[in-house]
Amino acid sequence: MTDDRDVDANRLASESLAEDDPTGWFERLYAEAAAGGATVPWDRDEPNALLVEWAERQALDVTGERALVVGSGLGRDAEYVAGLGFRTTAFDISPTAVRGARERFPDSEVDYVVADLLDPPAEWAGAFDLVVESITVQSMPLSVRAEVIVNVARTVAPGGRLVVISGIREEGEQVDGPPWPLTRSELDSFAVHGLRAARVEQVPHPGDPGALRWRAEFRRPRPEGGRSA
Repeated sequence: MTDDRDVDANRLASESLAEDDPTGWFERLYAEAAAGGATVPWDRDEPNALLVEWAERQALDVTGERALVVGSGLGRDAEYVAGLGFRTTAFDISPTAVRGARERFPDSEVDYVVADLLDPPAEWAGAFDLVVESITVQSMPLSVRAEVIVNVARTVAPGGRLVVISGIREEGEQVDGPPWPLTRSELDSFAVHGLRAARVEQVPHPGDPGALRWRAEFRRPRPEGGRSA
């Protein structure tokens, strides 16, 4: 059953995909939402609880470290990550979303930028000690899935880590999205460019205990002789 909050996203995604534009619907959704005509289904009052739970069980030493938040939307996760002490860059393909995050958090230290996960800035390659991918890849159609997964993985620095949070889809399962949750093989495919899976788990979301989510951590080892991660 489709969640009522997903109706606008599904409508706009269908129109965008019919125009062979896999990502154009994000800006349309945020623009309509800003005008009061649509709901952004993933915009919540708090950061993703599974990200918070992950961070709270880490012994994070973030001195001088950089973080990247993928598909940052209106900024809840990005502000949380910055609050942990990371120098945080957060990006979204939607200019309206980026503008909305800046307006929502006018005193923020987060660097909110417009960028495209299909063509990210070259200088981001290997640049971030923590990369957070929370439900963004699953909102992109299967036609671009492999490309965006590689582009996310490429941003992790030596010694850095990637956290992926997503819904779960069975191998071969057909889903009318968005979202199009990740299969285990898609999740495993983040282990490229030197990344290795450190922990992969299926966990209940606190807001929906009956449904499991992927939460996975990948790490890129430092070269021999470097400081350990």
